[in-house]
Amino acid sequence: MADDIRALSAQLAQDPQSLVFLRLGEALRRKGQLEGALRVAMNGLERHPHLADAHDLYARILTDKHDYERAFDEWDMAVRIAPHHTGALKGLAFLYFKVGDLAQAEAHLEQARKVEPDDPSIDQAIAMMRKGVTPPTPEQRAAPSPPAAAAAPAAAVSSSGFDEARVFAGLEGANEGLLLIDGAGRVLGGALRDGSGADVTDRVAAYLAGVSQEAARTAKLLGLGAWNGLSAEGQHGNVHLAHPTPDALLLVVRERGMPLGRLAILAQRATTMARRWLEKQ
Repeated sequence: MADDIRALSAQLAQDPQSLVFLRLGEALRRKGQLEGALRVAMNGLERHPHLADAHDLYARILTDKHDYERAFDEWDMAVRIAPHHTGALKGLAFLYFKVGDLAQAEAHLEQARKVEPDDPSIDQAIAMMRKGVTPPTPEQRAAPSPPAAAAAPAAAVSSSGFDEARVFAGLEGANEGLLLIDGAGRVLGGALRDGSGADVTDRVAAYLAGVSQEAARTAKLLGLGAWNGLSAEGQHGNVHLAHPTPDALLLVVRERGMPLGRLAILAQRATTMARRWLEKQ
């Protein structure tokens, strides 16, 4: 464990924007170094305020410190960013049980079960609550898997079991300028590099977390209906955002010379491929 913490600390020092802070914060929390874990989580949240996993990590540390009120706020924020974040749903269920609101506790567990119907710990927690037994606390639950981009290269099989290299197989420029993420900011497919060739996949994914919900709210407030896509021109390139499913977001990046119309057509093809791929998983 100590070697893991040193290695993760070195990675984070080398790249402060990296999502490796999630693994480091969890390692420190499990070792009982709560103050160190708290600093790592807070620094991570400052850089990635829209990352649901960052709020989840912070909430688990706060729960270890028995700061349940702030932990509730963090888990609530995680669910606002990613409504299907099972870790946050379980955490909220635990806190509702702590204050005696069994109806809300069970409702949140039922919502988590819809997302992960094969998770036996959810059924166990519901059964324990119905018997009046306190369900497992957040610190007794296994930590969530780190985002794929923080755990392995984008061309590898991710921690969720998705074969990321096959998402856009056969599409023009499939190996660059395409990024598919879920609502929590986890990379499902594709990869991005900056102008110098450095991998920025996980950074971009973290910033995009929650964008789909914000776009939907903005479109609703403006009376535009459901949003289908968003294109933007930049000084050095053009981008297009789309959502293949309600809980996934697709980013397509191309050089400045590609017209927005052609970019939208390419994005439409990528969206269709991503949707079909997601349905098969």
